[in-house]
Amino acid sequence: MKNQVKLIMTGNNLELTSSIKTIIREKTEKLFEHNEHIIRMRVEAEYDPHQSSHQKEYIAKGHLEVRGNDHIVSAASNDLYKSIDQMVLKLDRMMRRRARLQRSKRKSPHPIDIPSFIPKAS
Repeated sequence: MKNQVKLIMTGNNLELTSSIKTIIREKTEKLFEHNEHIIRMRVEAEYDPHQSSHQKEYIAKGHLEVRGNDHIVSAASNDLYKSIDQMVLKLDRMMRRRARLQRSKRKSPHPIDIPSFIPKAS
């Protein structure tokens, strides 16, 4: 994988097994296909044992560093793999929206304001 260096994975209150790491790599590959200017991506998988109910115990946080504003999302569910899927979907939507906005800005550039008084050259 050519973008392996750009992906940082950590776990809080959770041991990242090789299968979890493989799933994270596979799911995030499509994000790197959207934009070749991605600087780095950090994924944090977290288990919250202090959750009062047994819902939404696993949290997946994604921090995507790109030129301009960074994209930060988190998704929580009772299954770690489901949280990872939701986090990747949110980041994917953000990247597609960013690309769409950049295309629309290229198609309709802002007019340049020229001062009304321009001295004539003699």
